[in-house]
Amino acid sequence: MKLQGLLNHIMFILFGLLHVLHSSSSIPLKFKSMMDIEAGNVPQHSKPNYLADFSSRQQYTKKESYSFQSAYSILNQKKLLLTSVEPQLQVMKELQAMTCILCKGIVYLVQTQAAKGSTKEEIAKIITKVCIFFRIEDERVCIGIVSVFQDEVLTVLDDLALSPEEVCGVLVGKDCGIPYNPLNSWNISLPNTPKPPVVPHTLPKPGSPSVRVLHLTDIHLDKVYQPGSNAVCNEPLCCHVDDGLPAPGTPGAGHYGDYRSCDTPPWTLEGLFSHLVSKQEQFDYIIWTGDLPSHTVWNQTRAGQTSLLTSLTDLLVKYFPNKRIFPALGNHESAPVNSFPPNFVTGNQSISWLYDSLVESWKAWLPEETYSTIKQGAFYTISPFPGFRIISLNMNDCNNQNWWLLLNTTDPNGQLEWLAQTLQFAEDKKEKVHIIGHIPPGVSDCLEAWSYNYYMLIDRYESTVTGQFFGHTHFDHFEIFYDQATLKRPTNVAYISPSVTPFSDLNMGYRIFIIDGNYTGSSWEVLDHATFILNLTAANAQPLANPEWQLEYTAKAAYSMKSLFPEDWDNLITKMKNNDTLLQTFNRYYYKSHAEDRCDDTCRKSLLCGLKSGRSHSPELCSDLGISSLQEFQYLTTLKKVC
Repeated sequence: MKLQGLLNHIMFILFGLLHVLHSSSSIPLKFKSMMDIEAGNVPQHSKPNYLADFSSRQQYTKKESYSFQSAYSILNQKKLLLTSVEPQLQVMKELQAMTCILCKGIVYLVQTQAAKGSTKEEIAKIITKVCIFFRIEDERVCIGIVSVFQDEVLTVLDDLALSPEEVCGVLVGKDCGIPYNPLNSWNISLPNTPKPPVVPHTLPKPGSPSVRVLHLTDIHLDKVYQPGSNAVCNEPLCCHVDDGLPAPGTPGAGHYGDYRSCDTPPWTLEGLFSHLVSKQEQFDYIIWTGDLPSHTVWNQTRAGQTSLLTSLTDLLVKYFPNKRIFPALGNHESAPVNSFPPNFVTGNQSISWLYDSLVESWKAWLPEETYSTIKQGAFYTISPFPGFRIISLNMNDCNNQNWWLLLNTTDPNGQLEWLAQTLQFAEDKKEKVHIIGHIPPGVSDCLEAWSYNYYMLIDRYESTVTGQFFGHTHFDHFEIFYDQATLKRPTNVAYISPSVTPFSDLNMGYRIFIIDGNYTGSSWEVLDHATFILNLTAANAQPLANPEWQLEYTAKAAYSMKSLFPEDWDNLITKMKNNDTLLQTFNRYYYKSHAEDRCDDTCRKSLLCGLKSGRSHSPELCSDLGISSLQEFQYLTTLKKVC
């Protein structure tokens, strides 16, 4: 289990204190006295007892649940756990529960200070001191992240009529919130046209034309990457000049990238593009599913984000002038990260600065008729071939780290209603559809109600949607969709392609899909896919040589599959329940051939449950794996997270 990668993303979810470690651990922060924080009057503590502390908080009260002592103890235990190789399931479940406590603590802190008349600047100052005092991050990250997030988070919380329990029920999950939250339960309207009979999948006739599609995702370009610098800097992202030199005996950042907390160097990305130019006859068009900036989320601006968008667009046009590229928006493109206000938010806090920039950049490949919906909500549709349609979604409308959704989670920007109408239009025209996006709909990052409605649409239009393609996790995997009536019959597959960035503890990768088409009557189904990686160990051993991108595997050959229909992927999951060799093979490719550990029983449950979960927060999808509780489901489905 890669615990550092597991824990390294919670701290910034809540005002920067929850986003760096956002998978399954946290520190409760609700304080006895703001005066204690400001004066630095904090009691000393003996070695913390995490389990005793957590047990004493099972039935917490408003006055007792967020004590300073408990916060300090849990923080110290978190630091100890980061050095553990394989923490026990029970401890990890309890750490997951701490995420809920921390969420409520931060919300309570902000709301009570606002009620006292504190200004945003005063509240931000308190949060910054808390971050620094508890060493949640170093001083410059604490100052930067609070500065970046303060306007968004404090504005949203100031406008909310929700309690901390309701807020955290939306952000963290219903296991954390009150049983009923009207903002977290809604349904879109489906067109009245009845669902047509489902036709069994069949392979195309031998010799039928095929289309090859290059999928690039999660580039996370770091323009200030510095070879030889400190790659273990105890910040969210390292490998920069100002991270200093590595400790004696510790290797510095590799020339082409690093397995530690580092992103993609510019020369490595250009090397990838040069490599792809040499084989561009092997793909017909490109899907590009977001996350362009690096993980320096505490130090990003609107101007910097739009500049990077422009420069990467120019780079793609330079290297692939004759290729169509179909982009989708990631969660890192905004400033601050994950901040995507719905279009009812206007003025300086509006997201129009980014969506207008998307139009300017994406018009290199997209026609004018797509501009209106891009400006509305960063989604669009286009038909590049007769009988075939691509739909690009803005998955930040389901992003549980998008604070603006707390104001109203109900179908932001009307995107799902638009999707339903577009799918009905495609069905009426007998078109097949591929959906592209960034955040996969089945991961815990995707809000439950949005995910349920999306799942309903895929069920209704299972004969129209023949491919789904996402990124975000940085890993190599997929999600199965099942019929809503029984949750037994596989209906669709969402492919989650590996990231270009090595962040964190991964090789670098990309994928080429082989798809049925372009001809009359094509199914536009995925027939096979080939995944390519850059082995950083080998590449960094020869920094003066051109790095060698190599074929890692092809799906059909690696897993002995005759076809890649939903039922074939479901059958693979069934085989991996008992076939350990097959499971270890899949686990190796999941990590782009940089898996450090064998996949044990906990890993098996986590891996297979994730593959069965095209819908988030749905433990019933994994009942055949012996998973019965929501808590265990949430724990298992957040074990393998990077983002």
